[in-house]
Amino acid sequence: MASRNADSRSGPSTPVDALSLAIIEQLQEDGRRPYAAIGKAVGLSEAAVRQRVQKLLDQGVMQIVAVTDPLTVGLMRQAMVGVNVEGDLEPVAEALAAMSECEYVVMTAGSFDLMVEIVCEDDDHLLETINRRIRAIPGVRSTESFVYLKLKKQTYMWGTRQP
Repeated sequence: MASRNADSRSGPSTPVDALSLAIIEQLQEDGRRPYAAIGKAVGLSEAAVRQRVQKLLDQGVMQIVAVTDPLTVGLMRQAMVGVNVEGDLEPVAEALAAMSECEYVVMTAGSFDLMVEIVCEDDDHLLETINRRIRAIPGVRSTESFVYLKLKKQTYMWGTRQP
């Protein structure tokens, strides 16, 4: 999966109008949906949809990516790891973000300084990642692992679907 901009919450956001949200929703349902079909659904021409999609991509509002199911590509173990850091969080977060096993790295307020989602081949790979790589990063004081037993929900519908 493509990574999100690490600074996505630090700057002012660009407002997204209702038509752009409708286009995003269409692409969330099917990222390969033709612009003509999207245009018909939202009431715009194919060219207008193409321009809006390009603008949304250029502004970093959205990405169009292929999302895999880790289990189907041989990555059988997932875990969320809480990390406590001594000193500056930034270098530790950067080191974690550079690791291919770390899919999601978030600076948090609460019991942990960082939360990291890890995807590994098996338990041995998970142990190697946590014990020999994450805990070896200068500044890492402690970790706590939450191994996923079963994933019940995972969506990518942020900002478009109402509860």
